[in-house]
This record gives sequence, C-alpha cells and structure tokens, in this order.
Amino acid sequence: MEYLIEYGLFLAKAVTIVVAIILVIGAVASTSNRDKGKEKKGRIRVTRLNEHFEDMKKSLREAVLQKPQLKQLDKEEKKQAKAEAKQAKADAQQKEADAERKKRVYVVNFKGDIAAHAVTSLREEITAILALAEPSDEVICRLESPGGMVHAYGLASSQLLRIKSQGIPLTICVDKVAASGGYMMACLADKLVAAPFSVIGSIGVLVQVPNFHRVLQKHDVDFEMISAGEYKRTLTTFGEITQKGRDKVKEDVETIHGIFKQWVKEHRPSVDIDKIATGETWLGTQAKERYMVDDLRTSDECIVKACDDADVFEVEYEIKKSIQDKLGKVLQDTVEKAYGLVFEKNQPTNFQ
Repeated sequence: MEYLIEYGLFLAKAVTIVVAIILVIGAVASTSNRDKGKEKKGRIRVTRLNEHFEDMKKSLREAVLQKPQLKQLDKEEKKQAKAEAKQAKADAQQKEADAERKKRVYVVNFKGDIAAHAVTSLREEITAILALAEPSDEVICRLESPGGMVHAYGLASSQLLRIKSQGIPLTICVDKVAASGGYMMACLADKLVAAPFSVIGSIGVLVQVPNFHRVLQKHDVDFEMISAGEYKRTLTTFGEITQKGRDKVKEDVETIHGIFKQWVKEHRPSVDIDKIATGETWLGTQAKERYMVDDLRTSDECIVKACDDADVFEVEYEIKKSIQDKLGKVLQDTVEKAYGLVFEKNQPTNFQ
C-alpha cells in the first residue's frame, strides 16, 4: 500500500512537471508570435577597467592583511592620494593650456565561430568607439577564433580596418587560438600579442562536401538539378561530381589562397609568406620565431599594464534577447557542461 502511495505521489509530480513545461513552451510560442517582425535591438555597455582592477586589489588586501597593516596602508594611500590630487590639478591646468588629455584605451572582445557571428556586435562596438576615439588613443582586441567562412571573416577583418583607417593604434591579443580566418583578422594589428601556447596560423583554404550520388544510384533514386551557367554548381551533395567541376573548385581555392597570402604579406611584411602559408599551425613561441606575432604575453598583462598610464574601457554591445533565446542558452550551457564532463572523464592525462 505504501508503495502505491509513493508511486501516486511520484506520478503526480511527473504530471505537474510535464504541465509546467507545456505552459512554458506555450508562453514562449506566444511571445515569439508577438515579437515576430520586430527587430532586436541592443545597447553599448562600458566598464572602466581601472576601477575593476582596483576593486579586486582592495578586496584581496582586506581579506589578507591584518587591521594594523590595513590602517597603516590606508594612511599612506590617503597621503599619496592627496599629493596626486595636487599634482593632478596642476597637470589638468597644464593640459588645458596644451589642449591635451589622458590617453584612452578601448577593449573589445571577438570570439569567433565558423560563421563569425560575433561580427554583429563587433561592428557596433567599433562604430561607437570611432565616434569618440582619437589617434592618441588605442584599441585592444581580445581575439579568439579557429576560422570559418571566407566572406564572414572578410567582413570581420574589414571592421578592424576601420580602426586603422582612422589612424588609431590597434593591438590584438590572442590567448588561445587565431587560425585561418582568425589569423586573417589578427595580422591586421599594429602590434600582435600572443600567449606562448596559443595556436597561430593555418593560412590555407579548405572546401569539403559529402557526396551521396553513388548511394542514390545504388537505390535507383534520381536527383534533378536545373541551373543556368556552366559553373553555377560544381561540388554538390547529391549530384554527380565531374572532373571539370573538381578542377574549377581547385582553381577557385587556389585563387582564394593567393588572395589570403597577399593579405597576410601586405599587413605582416616581415613574414616569409611561402614558408608560413602551408596551412600549418604553430604555438605562440614558434609563431614569434616566424615573425607571425610581435610579442609573447597574455591579454591580461597588456590590459593591466595599459591601466598604469591610460583610462581603460571595455566596450561591449549587448543584444536584447527574447525569452526563447534565454531558455535556449540555458539548455545549450547545460548540454555543453554535460558533454565537457563526459569528454574529460574519457580523456587521457596530458603532459605526462
């Protein structure tokens, strides 16, 4: 009897959860219908990183130091702050006379996927920065991308060119990877900084398409495709691939590769393009030996150092997300975490 009661309670809970899920899906669908046709709008969010790092420093100090030490340190800082304020007042008067101001550094982030979706935010961030930045300022771009579609990364690279065309120094920092289209963007930097174990390079072009033509033939399935223009379709998923089609795609790939090589050589004249444009990748230390990067540091080091002499602002364009987008993000994060745990358990230990 107790078993039946427990089973009944479990069944009631299960039904409640199912009903709740149905209600949520209904609400999302309703919201989606109301929002259909409305353009998503975002906003620029700016964080002054000088204050961010200072707050971190104070929090750690309060947790680690004893009260007498804190008291003495506060006393010294107040004395120093008073002196700095006096000096700042004098400097301000001098700067006003010289019509100068403190340097500003703007930080943007680009995390690229195969379609370079992050360019949607990047273009808005750069537009906002260029409305205010001057040649005496600087832009730091934290870039991470394994590459992807040529046209997508061509657009992303063009956005970075907007910064250079206004004469504003551009520093690009690569902490993990800048390969293929990622390096197409990275090589635009006036100063390219990479972490020692970051992955750099992959200056090559790839086209790959699965073809099921023989499978369809085996099962007597016809595939019809009508096109105008000799090379409108060359490699397809279901149609027969001819040698003439292969040769045309090979020609196109070689052409794009040549343009890619010329792009890199134009913006990194110090490299031996024939030696690095093989499609290979290198670690940051190896890339520096090949003049593909200028310095070996992390983005954190660059930004913290910039805070010593400049006002540093992180600029982010936040796109307003619908309810279904937020729910989808939660589901995606859950799946990625679950996959990460499974992957980690099945991976052998590295660097033994």
